[in-house]
Amino acid sequence: MYTPPVSRQGLAKLLRANAHHGAIPGFKRNLLLREFIPSQGCGVATAGPAFLDFVVFGEAYFLRHFNLFGQVMELEHLPAINMRVKVDGGFVMLQPNGQEIEFDKDEIEHVLNYDVEQNVYGIPEYLGGMQSLLLNEAATLFRRRYYSNGAHAGYIFYTNDANLSEEDEDNLREQISASKGVGNFRSMFVNIPGGTEKAIQIIPVGDFQAKDELEKVKNITRNDVIAAWRMNPALAGIIPENSTGFGDIEKIDRVYTSNEIRPICQLFNQLNDTLRPDRRIAWRDPVVPGENP
Repeated sequence: MYTPPVSRQGLAKLLRANAHHGAIPGFKRNLLLREFIPSQGCGVATAGPAFLDFVVFGEAYFLRHFNLFGQVMELEHLPAINMRVKVDGGFVMLQPNGQEIEFDKDEIEHVLNYDVEQNVYGIPEYLGGMQSLLLNEAATLFRRRYYSNGAHAGYIFYTNDANLSEEDEDNLREQISASKGVGNFRSMFVNIPGGTEKAIQIIPVGDFQAKDELEKVKNITRNDVIAAWRMNPALAGIIPENSTGFGDIEKIDRVYTSNEIRPICQLFNQLNDTLRPDRRIAWRDPVVPGENP
């Protein structure tokens, strides 16, 4: 069987790496379902998972169910993450127990997003934003570890006063250790009678806020992720940074549906090439500008 050009399991796990990258596929699936008119041949329960497979993996698979006359009466969704294309024709569905279910070529309806490098599997169009996605995840994980550490491993508590007894040193060690984790950012009082001005110094090792610039990294990578999905910020749950906002949300929705969602609907029209005429799918009529949706 042919090996997919990008790991399907890897693409699925990436959905949990970033808030926007994880939410946008479901939103686009919902927009497709909004335009979709179910039929006896393909209902919402079948189309919904297939739409999500398409936006995540760039392809969707359906199993054709025939009647005695050889007509396709109904389509059944098959998870794209487990589907493979056979070299000699046909398809294979991988099973958790290591076994495989084979299908003939005429049993499967394969809807795929064309890839310029190969024509066996579909490819999602957001792959160019994967590095920004991973950088965004790394920045978030760094911040979590920074705060979970409590003491932040970001300074050296330095003392050079001869008046500091061993008992005082032990007490300081205990207080510093106790400041990690839950209950961090505690205040500390130290009194050294007769101590010099710099008897105790706190020497920073790294400045988290200034040098890592978390907010800037998060914003830039977020914008890259949204651009890779070709998602309008107003539809992606972005809070506008100005008082005017993003404009008329209904107009934005109409334009986005016309330019992004409708072309995907046309790709799924290939289902009607095999479905019996009375069981074909349809799409709701486009909203004409100036008319109520």
